[in-house]
Amino acid sequence: MPKRPPSIPAARGEASSRADDSDLFREAVGDVRPLGSAARVLHARRPPKPIPQQRLIDEREALIDSLSDHIPLDARLETGEELAFARNGISRQVLRALRSGRWVIQDELDLHGLTVAAARPLLGEFLNACTRRDVRCVRIIHGKGLRSKNREPVLKQKVASWLMQRNEILAFCQARGVDGGSGAVVVLLKAAG
Repeated sequence: MPKRPPSIPAARGEASSRADDSDLFREAVGDVRPLGSAARVLHARRPPKPIPQQRLIDEREALIDSLSDHIPLDARLETGEELAFARNGISRQVLRALRSGRWVIQDELDLHGLTVAAARPLLGEFLNACTRRDVRCVRIIHGKGLRSKNREPVLKQKVASWLMQRNEILAFCQARGVDGGSGAVVVLLKAAG
């Protein structure tokens, strides 16, 4: 059987000091009783930030109001089947570069198959997000209208009208065939400033 190590006696002052500390503690807390576990409240490390519901509702309504269906396409929108638009002060060379695919498409939004009511807020939210991220060139797919009532594109003219109402839109044109052709537009946005 292995031998137990000899016990080392505590120093005299140390043992009495511990006893004195325990007595002092008991005297200080007096009649205090510990709480049961049911009465405890556990707090999260960081409370979650509140979600500004009313602000989100207000912004969504303002966005819908800002994209009106009642503004006709103006003279800057070329006539005919192909969509093209350049804000005043934007040269035709910028529009040509956009048309030829020299701008890299950084993001896209697919609206085809949606109703006008569903597409409008999505477009606004997408453009706001692109502006925040400093995205300069995007593709918006509006569809060719093959499933619409008269087999005519419903969203094509709406999207063009909505884009023209947004100040951050510098130019847009029909996408190249490989990028969606007449079912999409390529849009150039202002740089974040």
